[in-house]
Amino acid sequence: MPGSASISCMGPWPKDVGIIAMELYFPSQYVDQAELEQFDGVPAGKYTIGLGQARMGFCSDCEDINSFCLTVVQRLMERNGLSYDSVGRLEVGTETIIDKSKSVKTVIMQLFEDSGNTDVEGIDTTNACYGGTAALFNAVNWVESSSWDGRYALVVAGDIAVYATGSARPTGGAGAVAMLVGPNAPLAFERGLRGTHMQHAYDFYKPDLMSEYPVVDGKLSIECYLSALDRCYSVYRNKIHAQWQREGLEKHFSLDNFGYLVFHSPYCKLVQKSLARLMLNDFLSHPSPNTETGPFTGLDAFRDVQPEETYFDRDVEKAFMKASADLFEKKTKSSLLLSNQNGNMYTPSVYGCLASLIAQHTPAQLAGQRIGVFSYGSGFAATLYSLRVTQDHTPGSGLNKLVSSLSDLKLRLDSRTKVSPAVFAENMKLREETHHLANYVPRASVEDLFPGTWYLVRVDERHRREYTRRPLDNILQSESQLVHSSTPTEHVPSPVKKMPRIPAAIAGPEAATSN
Repeated sequence: MPGSASISCMGPWPKDVGIIAMELYFPSQYVDQAELEQFDGVPAGKYTIGLGQARMGFCSDCEDINSFCLTVVQRLMERNGLSYDSVGRLEVGTETIIDKSKSVKTVIMQLFEDSGNTDVEGIDTTNACYGGTAALFNAVNWVESSSWDGRYALVVAGDIAVYATGSARPTGGAGAVAMLVGPNAPLAFERGLRGTHMQHAYDFYKPDLMSEYPVVDGKLSIECYLSALDRCYSVYRNKIHAQWQREGLEKHFSLDNFGYLVFHSPYCKLVQKSLARLMLNDFLSHPSPNTETGPFTGLDAFRDVQPEETYFDRDVEKAFMKASADLFEKKTKSSLLLSNQNGNMYTPSVYGCLASLIAQHTPAQLAGQRIGVFSYGSGFAATLYSLRVTQDHTPGSGLNKLVSSLSDLKLRLDSRTKVSPAVFAENMKLREETHHLANYVPRASVEDLFPGTWYLVRVDERHRREYTRRPLDNILQSESQLVHSSTPTEHVPSPVKKMPRIPAAIAGPEAATSN
């Protein structure tokens, strides 16, 4: 499998380092956004049209960030037939903090115990929704460094996005994404092509350490997001122009040079506006745009606008959303499946968009394409980078396996249970009241979880958390399979060897052939 080359076989630089495999987890229940509009007493379409959201996933009190990450890591390992000793780095990106000292990564390490592998670098990385990207960059950098020992890196991005009652609540969601990183990857990072912008702002932050809820300045947050997008795109273009010049090429980079684009998605409508924003950048940077025919037709009135004055300019927004409509349909819309159906997952959001894009295209459609990825985290930190899809889309290729493993995404989304807005509100109230309680046993039924999901059994008097996994065959696990997040040195039999492999009906075509 890609990424398994021994040290003696490696050249001076590992080739095509990137994402080899991906796995997703999202809760088994959701609330319908149209029904939530009625429940909240807001005009019809405020959430569904104004935000572009159809459904919002949420979890009960028996799930937390640790259980999310345990679930998604074990699914990835099982579905790809991987041994835990093949992983040399594991890093978690999350802003869902349930312990100010102990990392989520150390909780996940209990899955590794039967393998005897404790030589695993990496730790948690936090900055709002950007932590997953920082963790991914660290993994790629590790594989490309002198520290690499020939094993895989594993990156996990996970969060539970919840808001207090009010206008921000419908922009919540929950989920986790795990990514296997190594050389010879079907999605390879393009070296040297990252445009980053970081700046201080209080657009979204969580100063109350006893609450899950953030403090949000909505208007400032949108301004920060769009300004970061402008800056990152400018830096990215400058870097690719420099590369082309070194190669003797005189070309002007534009959106046409991306096969696909995916964005961090707080809500789907902002993503559509973001693509329009990039077209505005192309228009303003073009030395002589044709406003008579082509994509810039009729835009000559906007030739002299200043980008920093247009963040909330409805005329500019409307004109460029119309001009970029075809590009949106071809390059970005398919990436919004999970965002539209599950909501904002914070750190995994942009990678859920990447997975949605892959899930809805064939290997032949993806092969050779450049995928632009824009990651944003409030506070704020942002990067625009690109992945190059391998040309090899033959049966059995890495790309074919990746696409196949994600092909059941819509089926999994459709298999969730719809919950009424009233029950959703009750769940949010329960989370408020029980967040960080000691001596707590969750009240939710684990029968509502997807088979194979890890869940919280209890929190003891010292705030130590105990987890177990819902069996795939619905047979209750024994006490010996409980995982205690507080006792990493105590040997706990790994559930990896106890649980049956995920069947094809749940896991998709790749699981049936995994060894």
